[in-house]
Amino acid sequence: MTPPRTLTYFISDLHLGAGYIPEPRVHERIAVEFLRSIAPTAKRLYLLGDILDYWWEYRDVVPRGFTRFFGALAELSDSGTEIVWLKGNHDIWIFDYLPAEIGLRVHDGVLRTEIDGKEFLLEHGDGVGRLPLSFRLLRRLFRCRPAQKLFAAIHPRWTVGFAHAWSSRSRKKGGYNVCADDDEPLVEFAEKFNSSAPSKVDYFIFGHRHSPLDTTLADGARVVILGDWITRFNYAIWDGYNLVTKSFVSSAKYNNPAFNFF
Repeated sequence: MTPPRTLTYFISDLHLGAGYIPEPRVHERIAVEFLRSIAPTAKRLYLLGDILDYWWEYRDVVPRGFTRFFGALAELSDSGTEIVWLKGNHDIWIFDYLPAEIGLRVHDGVLRTEIDGKEFLLEHGDGVGRLPLSFRLLRRLFRCRPAQKLFAAIHPRWTVGFAHAWSSRSRKKGGYNVCADDDEPLVEFAEKFNSSAPSKVDYFIFGHRHSPLDTTLADGARVVILGDWITRFNYAIWDGYNLVTKSFVSSAKYNNPAFNFF
């Protein structure tokens, strides 16, 4: 008899396809290995954004790559796992292709949901908390329909290279780092949210910051920042009673020493 699937998994920030990943095929293989490892137990899988480093769906074509990863997601979905993909700041432009082909659900922004009787608030992490004005303006521009239509009219030979160059430049500048608990904007957001919401959230889960954090607020709520799948391979599991954070240990290894520049 097949055991029942009872676990909920949370991952973020795989950045598949990023130009600064020295061995992209190995990187994708690790992600696929993880998805297949959770298949027997996964009732739900939440992808909390920046799963792809860049993705743009044109009306009649889709970008090349990610075949094995999408196939593993489709296998999970076909076998009954509920998959929810929260958009990040790198994979904003998922439209209807992946939901239709894989059977997953895409969500943009804050998602508050009940899981096994507990209240969860999920967000990539780039849309809440203290954000620089320049970043807020970029978020608004990237979601602007007229701007998207104009961008779609540019040939991919220009846009794909530009997107990956921008991503690599941002990574070399250092990206995001988690602050101390009492100064972390996402922790501050969670505290303010629970203090003003009609009902309390039990678990806040974010990505985006690329450094893991797990802290408990004064009201008992937990705030978890997942880390990344570039160097740490962090994820979280909810079993209906406890939320546990882990790092995935893969049989696939990176052999390129340039990978250590992070």
